[in-house]
Amino acid sequence: MKEIFTMWRHTQMVVLVALSAAIYAAVLIPFKGFAIVPGFIEIRPANAFPVVFGLLFGPAGAWGSAIGNLIGDFFGTLTLGSIGGFVGNFFLGLLPYKVWGAFFRGRNMETNVDTGKRLLAYVAVTVLASAVCAAIISWWIAVLGLYPFQVFFALIFFNNAIIGGVIGPILLYAFYPRVKRWGLLWTEILEPEEVSASRLQRIGNLLVWIGTIGAVVVGVFFGLSSKNPGTPGVVIGVALFLIVVVIASLMLGGREQVEAVEAEEEEPGAPRVSRAR
Repeated sequence: MKEIFTMWRHTQMVVLVALSAAIYAAVLIPFKGFAIVPGFIEIRPANAFPVVFGLLFGPAGAWGSAIGNLIGDFFGTLTLGSIGGFVGNFFLGLLPYKVWGAFFRGRNMETNVDTGKRLLAYVAVTVLASAVCAAIISWWIAVLGLYPFQVFFALIFFNNAIIGGVIGPILLYAFYPRVKRWGLLWTEILEPEEVSASRLQRIGNLLVWIGTIGAVVVGVFFGLSSKNPGTPGVVIGVALFLIVVVIASLMLGGREQVEAVEAEEEEPGAPRVSRAR
């Protein structure tokens, strides 16, 4: 995941982090009064943004989602649980662009939803990223001994997946042509050498799903089997599967998406995109 660090060299990517965080927080804050679990979870129409930001802005979208969620927590829900919220929302923006590259090849990698196949891919990455985000936050809340894993997971997952799956494609369909025209896609800004190459991409794609499903199954099973939210089965078992998700993310890379855009730019008559820093 080299690009989550090298992206800070580019002024455009830093601006996209700030823009993503500002938009996410601005839509989160007005709904802080509509609490599902007071102090922790509220109705969040803003959940449509992280997946869209991740697909459009790559690592900048991931950082923006994490920071935007933290800013939102300052308005009534800032607790130790916010640490899990930061990490969970980071992966909510990170995994979509990581997994997208494993679904498509060549020019088909463009992160739009203008075909049925791309729309199905969008739904798949939304469900996956929502589950990982929910698992990370629910695991952390269980570690703190506050709430059972299965309770938080169900609330966060459905909150993310339903809103992201319904509103997200509309936003992406509307934003993608404009962002591409303005040269602000992450694949148009970063250089190939600044992005990690995929290693055993198919295995990485398989592992990220196995890790996600495993974390959910183990968390729910041990969560239902014990009255103690922080039971070792949840704390250790879920953590092991989340480590698998992290390893899979490292394997998925992302350089191929940047190289595909460069190849398209080099074709005769293709518009040139300035990769300014």
